[in-house]
Amino acid sequence: MKKRFGIDIDGTVTCPSSMIPYLNKAFNLNITLDDIKQYDLTPLVDISEKEFAKWFKENEPVIYRGSPLAEGAKGILTKWRQVHELYFISARGSHLQQITEEWFLENALEFDHIELIGTHDKIQAAKKFEVDIFLEDKHDNAVMIHEACKIPVILFDTPYNQDPVPNGVIRVSSWQEAYKWVDNWLK
Repeated sequence: MKKRFGIDIDGTVTCPSSMIPYLNKAFNLNITLDDIKQYDLTPLVDISEKEFAKWFKENEPVIYRGSPLAEGAKGILTKWRQVHELYFISARGSHLQQITEEWFLENALEFDHIELIGTHDKIQAAKKFEVDIFLEDKHDNAVMIHEACKIPVILFDTPYNQDPVPNGVIRVSSWQEAYKWVDNWLK
């Protein structure tokens, strides 16, 4: 039976460590993914939140253009796309639509729709597009989407999303593990 997948982009389809080389270079750091214990990156840098937001806004296009795919994502998304609808729902701002679509084309990833909502609150978009399942890396998003939409949410395990999860939010360590869980759910 055909399902509609809601899928986050950054840290889910892209490697969760995508931003680290840019942070290390810009702020003379030497961090790894294991050093990032929370989603908010400002405690890692020695500048104000406002300055960091300005830096990030200026560097977003370069970071997103250069983001590598998460290991295993392409093959699994390609398989799912043959049977299901893939709706990518991201907190990126709409001004990044062209860069985002070009990245998908360059990585030979097919999609039914890309929605850049400019906020981390994805509940409205998940409801609007009537997704049956969601894939995410941000802990509070995963929990809120599950609770508001009453759908399973796959949470990709990272050092920055270690808070406990309720039943219905399924923590996975890889795209292969996500594929197995979804395969069982589809049956």
